[in-house]
Amino acid sequence: MAIAAAAVIVPLGLLFFISGLSVNLLQVFFFVLIRPLSNSTYRRINRVVAELLWLELVWLIDWWAGVKVKLFTDHETFHLMGKEHSLVISNHKSDIDWLVGWVLAQRSGCLGSTLAVMKKSSKILPVIGWSMWFSEYLFLERSWAKDESILKSGLLRLKDYPQPFWLALFVEGTRFTEAKLLAAQQYAISNGLPVPRNVLIPRTKGFVSAVSHMRSFVPAIYEVTVAIPKTSPAPTMLRLFKGQSSVVHVHLKRHAMKDLPGTDDDVAQWCRDIFVEKDAWLDKHKAEDTFTGHELQNTERPLKSLLVVTSWVVLIIAGALKFLQWSSVLSSWKGIMLSGVGLAVVTLLMHILILFSQSERSTPAKFKSQGESSKSETTKEN
Repeated sequence: MAIAAAAVIVPLGLLFFISGLSVNLLQVFFFVLIRPLSNSTYRRINRVVAELLWLELVWLIDWWAGVKVKLFTDHETFHLMGKEHSLVISNHKSDIDWLVGWVLAQRSGCLGSTLAVMKKSSKILPVIGWSMWFSEYLFLERSWAKDESILKSGLLRLKDYPQPFWLALFVEGTRFTEAKLLAAQQYAISNGLPVPRNVLIPRTKGFVSAVSHMRSFVPAIYEVTVAIPKTSPAPTMLRLFKGQSSVVHVHLKRHAMKDLPGTDDDVAQWCRDIFVEKDAWLDKHKAEDTFTGHELQNTERPLKSLLVVTSWVVLIIAGALKFLQWSSVLSSWKGIMLSGVGLAVVTLLMHILILFSQSERSTPAKFKSQGESSKSETTKEN
């Protein structure tokens, strides 16, 4: 991490980790004292508490980096967003697709109850992974033999969720890179499948399981297509921390869950067909640099995330000044060294967070023959 970048990233890291640990402590408190008495009450409280942390990352996109998220969807769907349970499936185009989803969830009023299917290692990430665990994100491994029961129990637990939630599922199973696209194309050619140009081949086992177990209480699937205009650099966590802007186009189409096919095989084929259609949309977007023919909705950045971050800054600075007056920690070499170690730890943690988000470091896609795939396939965000 360059010195100039660190000069910006370290203060943001201090803000994020100090406020995040405060949120984690609140979550522990409510998890221990409230959840045994009423899981519904705990979920309602945790929704508000978790949002205090997630809004910092929304602020990072909206106010610090000034990333413009442009949403293309019909008027009816736009007004249903945040008012119903939904399963969200998306292509995995950039390093921060999950944050783009959080931005749209925040605009829709359901940021605190936004969930995702994640890889197991995500939950050990300091602050953010811990908060996801308290918020009931679903963490899977690389073995369908284990993941099938984990996914089923996690999905069924959401049946009595007291407020509208979004559950994000990246059915490609990994983040898009040119190397992974090449592997997907070779697999498609060898198995007589449509050859993708802009997406990876969806891994349908997790999606089929989600539809099977959520049909009775989730009314809609939000099918999301993320595209980056040719004139904009792809957004990354490092660019966000540096305050560098980008533009992201998002097309969202609502599918009624009741309209999906009845059998597991047909649901899997429905998902594959959707990604073939998505591939064509992305071809068209490349040519026209927009989602032509679809309504652009007004998703201007609200003040809420700015007010939350400003409040955190004031509280942390006031607390730090009081602590320094009380402890005189900087009046000795030992105190200065301890402070230096603390800053080094924050720098390291931020470096890990940035590396963790990079698509080049995500798990490579592994394609198997169709018969073998049906036995071992699993789906999660990498």
